[in-house]
Amino acid sequence: MWALLRRPGRCRLFGVSDLDTQPAQQRCIGVFDSGLGGLTVVRELVATMPAEDIVYLGDTARVPYGIKSLVTVRRFASEDAAFLMRFSPKLMVVACNTASAAAHESLISQCPMDVVDVIRPGVAKALSLTDGTIGVIATEATVSSGAYQNAISALSPGRRVVAVPCPLLVPIVEEGRDENDPIVLAVLSDYLRTLQRCRPGALILGCTHYPLLVGPIGKLMGPDVQLVSSAQAAAQEVQRRLLRAGMENRRSGDGFLRCFTTDAVERFARVAQRFCGRRIDQVEFVGTDELAASFEYKTE
Repeated sequence: MWALLRRPGRCRLFGVSDLDTQPAQQRCIGVFDSGLGGLTVVRELVATMPAEDIVYLGDTARVPYGIKSLVTVRRFASEDAAFLMRFSPKLMVVACNTASAAAHESLISQCPMDVVDVIRPGVAKALSLTDGTIGVIATEATVSSGAYQNAISALSPGRRVVAVPCPLLVPIVEEGRDENDPIVLAVLSDYLRTLQRCRPGALILGCTHYPLLVGPIGKLMGPDVQLVSSAQAAAQEVQRRLLRAGMENRRSGDGFLRCFTTDAVERFARVAQRFCGRRIDQVEFVGTDELAASFEYKTE
């Protein structure tokens, strides 16, 4: 059972000095996304490492990142990470494919802890499943960045990659539409037409919102196409790194999940249960001005 914490009014942040005295094993994992999709990563983290404390930031006021310029996404990602660094996490997870594509390298320079993105783990998993074509569905910004294509080429030169932008899927999922909704099926049928023709050996769900659509995607692509969840692959990479560094939390009980959103708290709590697989009753608000102030403070 996760203990969910809430403070009234504006967010009161712990100072880094308050948390730096904690042993590394007891520190939290910081996770951020443009909205709710990153909670699919949280769901996988809790399934594999239930003892870990997690602080999650969903920047719902500025979702989706996937239609914004890479410069803007880098700025948002830097602000998100700076906010989470107030909690002195032992590891940072960029649970947004667009932010991973645009800002992974800059975040590594910005953050004093390990940074796990959701692109490279997904690529490694897909390459382990097939010697054939790799399909990718992702946001416009992620596809145009070439992040998946470059990551696949670096590990498997000459491998054919078919990447398809799917700009409507994030808003559809954030709206809370069911996977069998006629609008969802119509949009997916249109986006997947090219991939249905090329029959990839594996299809990377290159956005952490997309695991909620795995049912209809699987039906449309057929049983011969193996689906790769970037959320699941990222959680497995987090576990690997913590175990390698001896930083896993060894407590016997479950950790807590502390959620922040930059927009409507009630809506976040209501829709988030689809992503987490359980009800979330309490969520805290943090304004985008506070995110910007966190980044300005860290760069002073």
